[in-house]
Amino acid sequence: MKFATRLVHYDGSPGDPFHPMATPIYQTATFAQERADSFGQYDYTRSGNPTRRVLEDQIAALEGGSRAFCFSSGMAAIANVTHLLKAGDEIVADWDLYGGATRLFGEVLNRSGITVRYVDASEPGRVAAAMTPATRMVYVESPTNPLLRIVDLAAMAEIAHAQGALFCVDSSTMSPYLQNPLSLGADLVVHSATKFLCGHSDVTGGAVVVRDEALAREIYFLQNAEGNALGPFDCFLLLRGLKTLKLRMDAQQKNALLVAAFLAGHAGVPEVHYPGLPTHPGYDVQVRQARGGGAVLSFRAGSAKAATQIAEETKLFRIAVSFGSVNSTISVPLKMSHASTPLELQATRAIPEDLIRLSIGIEDSDELIEDLDTALRAI
Repeated sequence: MKFATRLVHYDGSPGDPFHPMATPIYQTATFAQERADSFGQYDYTRSGNPTRRVLEDQIAALEGGSRAFCFSSGMAAIANVTHLLKAGDEIVADWDLYGGATRLFGEVLNRSGITVRYVDASEPGRVAAAMTPATRMVYVESPTNPLLRIVDLAAMAEIAHAQGALFCVDSSTMSPYLQNPLSLGADLVVHSATKFLCGHSDVTGGAVVVRDEALAREIYFLQNAEGNALGPFDCFLLLRGLKTLKLRMDAQQKNALLVAAFLAGHAGVPEVHYPGLPTHPGYDVQVRQARGGGAVLSFRAGSAKAATQIAEETKLFRIAVSFGSVNSTISVPLKMSHASTPLELQATRAIPEDLIRLSIGIEDSDELIEDLDTALRAI
């Protein structure tokens, strides 16, 4: 089936004799067992739940993986992946990551003896040069957040695997509709399901997708051992949101291109970052490995004060730290989503203080542009 069809045609209630159109919410902590000396398919929701399994199977199918696992947040998903490593291991990561990820890498993993080194992964040669015998994982986002830099995922996979390291991609800005890193050689794909997978700002969740069954067994063991799986009701909401993923993304991406083009031609905007613009660095790579530029973009306002004023002046763009919803949002990353970045890393990261990130929704594009134009004129 093609993607749009697959979004709404799947077995939403395996084994249910009543064949409901929507997956039931198995809102239960435990499941009665037929025997006292063995378990059935489900015994305890931390270990497995029918609603969650339907969601995980659907995400795996959309991403082209063998298994998917849903977590209580995107950060819980990222943490799960890092727990594949042990003391003495090393992660080589791109420097432009979500602030919560760098906080985890810099202030939590170090307690376990795992080191993280940051490089510019938009240049594959820099990653290859950074690899050491201790490197066990290469970790990137593409497009990155918030600068929307493009990483050549196929090249990264080749470099990681030559060293015997795992290659993990956070593909939250794209969703499975626009990009499938597993087909480009990635071993693991991470999603903040809060973003485009949900699309309605009513679920906090995360997902990890793998193509290798042995790796899937390790991820499941960690999920069960740590108890950070997504609850049944949130799984239900996420399943519902997924059904409109293509419709939402088509509208949002169309709007994003129009907004990006407007900003790129505005005299008061010195710099625009959007992978859908032919002038964007890495555009050719993005065209090769993805199916569009997505619905997240960023631009510079000229000063930190101007960035704050623009964010507060807009009416349709709500100030919020997340992205991916059907309604448009605006943020100043250095003060919001990336404020948790450790200070020592902030000093070396090239995230400008005047950078504004936009997540484009499904509103009328003319009104979104008018809203931004009014805010820009006001300063």
